[in-house]
Amino acid sequence: MDIGYLTKLAALHKRLGLEAALLEEAKLGTSDHPLCEEAMQLVSIGDDVFGRPQQLAPDAARAWAWMLEAATSQGISLQLVSGFRGIDYQAELIGRKLSAGQSLRDILKVSAAPGFSEHHTGNAVDVTTEGAAALDETFDDTDCFHWLLARAGDFGFTLTYPRNNSFGIDYEPWHWCFQSQQRPRAR
Repeated sequence: MDIGYLTKLAALHKRLGLEAALLEEAKLGTSDHPLCEEAMQLVSIGDDVFGRPQQLAPDAARAWAWMLEAATSQGISLQLVSGFRGIDYQAELIGRKLSAGQSLRDILKVSAAPGFSEHHTGNAVDVTTEGAAALDETFDDTDCFHWLLARAGDFGFTLTYPRNNSFGIDYEPWHWCFQSQQRPRAR
């Protein structure tokens, strides 16, 4: 891991008040929740549901396109909420939550500290579907979520934060991460 990246992370953590004990409590930097490097190469995957341009790592972008095409062909509305997020943006997200009065301990249950988000790798997507609120647990009641449970693995995507996950992160049915470079299986 690049020393410049680690130095920048340390500065961001200090600015946010992320002390070693709190990082340890959140299992950050362990085998359960390893440090994530920022993707060096990203490609455009279009806009998210908010009209913001999004990017993923090339292999994840290809798999996302195949999965999106398969979902659409089966009548499933799979919509992107977010893709790649750098460590600076992750720090901004946490900073906004701190400014809104949330405690750092509570924030780390729903947002990874800079350097520990799968979004940094360019392999993670947050998704939603027509008629569902973005980043809401009720997404797991949708046909889209059930389709993802059955089919996302065919494209190399896995649900990172199921209920009672080892990361200590709250349940996120919308967060899926590309884990392999396999081509999708026909179905």
